[in-house]
Amino acid sequence: MPEGGVVAGTSGARRTPRGLETRSRIVDAAAKLFYVRGVSATTLDDVRLASGTSKSQLYNHFGDKLALVHAVIDVQSEFVLAREEQHLRGVRTLAGLRRWRDALVQANSLQDGSYGCALGAMSIELSDNDERSRQALNATIDAWRRMLVETLTRLRRLGVLAEDADPQRLGTGLLAALQGGYVLAQNAHSSALMAVALDMALDHIACFARD
Repeated sequence: MPEGGVVAGTSGARRTPRGLETRSRIVDAAAKLFYVRGVSATTLDDVRLASGTSKSQLYNHFGDKLALVHAVIDVQSEFVLAREEQHLRGVRTLAGLRRWRDALVQANSLQDGSYGCALGAMSIELSDNDERSRQALNATIDAWRRMLVETLTRLRRLGVLAEDADPQRLGTGLLAALQGGYVLAQNAHSSALMAVALDMALDHIACFARD
């Protein structure tokens, strides 16, 4: 019988707390390895060793590597969107938007710009090879973009930005600057270029500030 006396995990059946803890440990280990090494360079044996699980435990929860990849995308997406919602929901000034920028650049600088954005990195690796991954990542990136659009819409409604400011265009450009900044920081192993990319986007937004 599978772990914890529950029917096979790959069927999506209800699990025991012990089974859920094991699954979470596997996904967390895979997420860290995918982030640092990349999806292609990480094997299931790597994940098994990093998570301290047996082969039977791993395959009880995930039938193959792609199933694990999809689970990691779900977890990473939830984490990023929760983080961004927390940082952006209280933004009511351009200074608040700068603080959002500062938090991202500071977090990136703690790892010397390495590894980039977890979602962006997986998008590069997976979007042309697995349609389910592409759709899931696209949905998350678009939700992230909508958060920025909603933030800029709020600033326009509060009178911080002029009426001719276009939150859709500005939010899309800001996210593009962020993702491009992650790539520049990753290649340079420095967050300095990421900071420049975001500053350019924020300076453009500031052009629409009310006097």
